[in-house]
Amino acid sequence: MATTTKTGASKGATANKNATKKATGKSAGSNANSNGSNGADSSSKSKTGGSNGNNGSANGRNGSSAAKSGGKSGAGAGNSQLETYFHDALKDIYWAEKNLTKALPKMMKAATTEELKSAIEEHIAQTEEHVSRLEEVFEIMGKKPQAKKCEAMEGLIKEGESIVEDTEDGSMTRDVGIIMAAQKVEHYEIATYGGLVQLAKTLGMEDAAGILAQTLEEEKQTDEGLTQIAENDINWEAEQEG
Repeated sequence: MATTTKTGASKGATANKNATKKATGKSAGSNANSNGSNGADSSSKSKTGGSNGNNGSANGRNGSSAAKSGGKSGAGAGNSQLETYFHDALKDIYWAEKNLTKALPKMMKAATTEELKSAIEEHIAQTEEHVSRLEEVFEIMGKKPQAKKCEAMEGLIKEGESIVEDTEDGSMTRDVGIIMAAQKVEHYEIATYGGLVQLAKTLGMEDAAGILAQTLEEEKQTDEGLTQIAENDINWEAEQEG
């Protein structure tokens, strides 16, 4: 009977140990599940953070793109070196136009054919309008109209005067010379106004660009008109002169 009692006690102890192991296993499983849940939360947070990071990068790229886009509109606006140059170029052509209003009447008087006289007379009126337009551009800039001596135009005007002096009065050859001199002036103005139109656009001065573009178109038309006059009769008739 004593042996039987010991055996029962031994089985009871073994059963208690197994129960303890099961309890320990359940506790470990519970901890594992808890850790797994925490890991899932961490993974979710990591994904959310990555998403926010991507959104931040996208926003940064969009902001950079917007800044670049905004920079192209009126990029040189303000007291920039480009605006200073643009202002100086305006003063230069302003001087040129004002002095042409004095030089062109002399060329018109010296011309031989009525066709050329009429073309120059028409351009005198246009030149006076060009002066007024330049004054509008100065006003848009908030500047007082001011002329700065244009060395190039001064040289072209002097060349035209020397042609009149060196050719015979009433000859077709004089008209050929006057047309060439006038076209040199036109080509200088076309180059100048073409550049000013583009600079005005770059500086965001769309109104100024529109005004300058009108003058540019008229200068081109004048140049074409002078070519037609020369090619119609004057060049051929000048060739016939002894």
